[in-house]
Amino acid sequence: MPLRKLLCAAFVCALTPLAMADYRIGVSIAKVDDNFMTNVRRSLEDAGKTEQVTMQFEDAQGDVVRQLNQVQSFLAQNVDAVIVLPVDTAATVNITRAATAAKIPLVYVNRRPDNPKLPEGVVAVTSEDLQAGRLQGDFIAKRLNGKGNVALIMGELTQNATRGRTEGVKEALKAYPDIKVVAEQNADWDRSKGMDLTSNWLTAGTQFDAIIANNDEMAIGAAMALRQAGKSNGEVAVVGVDGLPDGQAAIKRGLLAASVFQDPKGQAIQALQSALKMIRKEPVEASIWVPYELITPENLETYQARLK
Repeated sequence: MPLRKLLCAAFVCALTPLAMADYRIGVSIAKVDDNFMTNVRRSLEDAGKTEQVTMQFEDAQGDVVRQLNQVQSFLAQNVDAVIVLPVDTAATVNITRAATAAKIPLVYVNRRPDNPKLPEGVVAVTSEDLQAGRLQGDFIAKRLNGKGNVALIMGELTQNATRGRTEGVKEALKAYPDIKVVAEQNADWDRSKGMDLTSNWLTAGTQFDAIIANNDEMAIGAAMALRQAGKSNGEVAVVGVDGLPDGQAAIKRGLLAASVFQDPKGQAIQALQSALKMIRKEPVEASIWVPYELITPENLETYQARLK
């Protein structure tokens, strides 16, 4: 091949999408053994492969200091962007400060920092937790025909997801004065803790017609405790949030009456796209919301297909 054609071919190759998209992004996940966070991580991995982006993942193991150190290490390596699923939404100030000082794009995914105003170069890709709670509350209110007792199982109290989802439930139930919240306590997103808490309520003689949990893991734990206590499926309606395979399977088996789908793939794709836009100096919204959706036995097949 003539030299001119060789040079031309080399120039074209240099401008291919692979070369242009050869970015490095550091990702810190709050706790990778968490069911939902595992799905976010996998979706980020898949999105990174699609975009031909090199992604480095770190597990913060639920430790705020560890997560800050991971982010600082990414910044020291001069990555092109950082994506963080925060351990504690009230403790993101130092992460934000470090990234903005380094002038490296930062995207928070799944959990939004408590500070409502994010500086330039920082984006939050989340779902509106009030919406999740409202969907749960409306579903249970209709299930109970507007009358009955409800128990609430909450996630970690440090997370704004816990506060938002719980507030959304209570907002929805305000329209139904004959529905009473008779118990509420946290179980830290954990199935075993949700099971133990529900067992304690039953032992104490607490009477409720429904349980609303901030996530599916706690909801499944509650349903297991009800079954152990001799309750039949559906006798006490239980609803969660996330709608991942375990939650969907629980709906199919009748353990859960419903769940609220939180889209890990949608959040991951939007987070990566936001990071790429900032890297390329393209306009991007500071807050990107991925909607929640109600899953019931009637539409379950639709959501099973979305997780394949």
